[in-house]
Amino acid sequence: MTPASQPAPVPAPAPAAVPDAALDERITGALVGAAVGDALGGPVEGYTPEQILERHGGRVHGVVGPWNGDDWRTARPIAPYHKGDGHVTDDTLMTHALVRVYDRVRDHLDAYAVAEHLVPDMMTTPRWIPELEAEALPLQRVFLAEKWLVARIHYGHIDPREAGTGNIVNCGAAMYMPPVGLVNAADPRGAYAEALDVAGAHQSSYGREAAGVFAAAVAAACTPGATAESVIEACLALAKDGTRAAIESVCEVARRHTEFESALRPLREAVTPFDTVGPDYRAPSLGARRPSRLHAIEELPIALGMLLVARGDYRHTVLGSVNYGRDCDSIATMSGALAGALGSDVPSDWAKTVAEASRLDLHAPARTLTDVTLRIHDQDVRRRRAHESAFTALAPVR
Repeated sequence: MTPASQPAPVPAPAPAAVPDAALDERITGALVGAAVGDALGGPVEGYTPEQILERHGGRVHGVVGPWNGDDWRTARPIAPYHKGDGHVTDDTLMTHALVRVYDRVRDHLDAYAVAEHLVPDMMTTPRWIPELEAEALPLQRVFLAEKWLVARIHYGHIDPREAGTGNIVNCGAAMYMPPVGLVNAADPRGAYAEALDVAGAHQSSYGREAAGVFAAAVAAACTPGATAESVIEACLALAKDGTRAAIESVCEVARRHTEFESALRPLREAVTPFDTVGPDYRAPSLGARRPSRLHAIEELPIALGMLLVARGDYRHTVLGSVNYGRDCDSIATMSGALAGALGSDVPSDWAKTVAEASRLDLHAPARTLTDVTLRIHDQDVRRRRAHESAFTALAPVR
């Protein structure tokens, strides 16, 4: 499917007074929104905005087919993955896997939960992999940075809290953190802390930091009355080092734009000093993906920037993320989760196409996570009251 070109950039709509969505609606919006963004970004991942424009005769504005058409089976570097036609990628596969872990544990997670539940899920249970058009182990689809989880924890018997050390530093852990933010809805600080623990099994340095900040962003987006700006404020209150600096830089530029076309190049220029991959996404520089306190992954700041440009509107946020190119499936996964959590509607035609093409019930994980989130919140309330009672006994109010 190839879209027609758009005659002119379409500005994002002015921020609307969105009625405060209930928890289940926000969880559904975030998870469905992430999956749809992932599927829309998959077929143009790795390319530049200029290449996308030329290939599609205009900007992508919906579900499109593979970059190489029917030659996707053999065309490198895409083969053997059928990216496009509404197929989700490993971002969604890992997100849904983490929801299953929450469903098993039914409490907050840590690095040991990754070792005890997520790793076995990846390597023992065949599931439908849309890009392979076959049932396979999720381990056979994920990128090397995610295979690291299995190599280090299952085969290397590394302490899960330290297993992420030594892995390439990328967005691999951040991309599947929406469930952590949703379980900690309206509690960005709690989401940040939990995501850092979970991501310790997978990532280190600014890759781990991005996971924490993204989870915090999702939690902040669930707060009643939240806006794109309040989400950024929550991120900056928690982010450290290069991640904080990159978000500040990108969002300062994003505020000057109201449509993504004019923002594509300026946002890339804003994040460039913090991005270690370099100008050619498919040929990373020698300094790429190494631990650093000065750098940041590219995906999270750009997702936040697109959220600002679009003023939280789902359609414009995701289309901006997709047409940015580079790692745009992960960028659109993140920005789609944030816009959905804010309460902006995910286009039903996109969601229907992605669900049918990927053979996934996109709403089932949301129902599961809503139930688990309510249970965890009840447990948190009981634990907090027990602590308050004990502390009051230690230090009576004067």
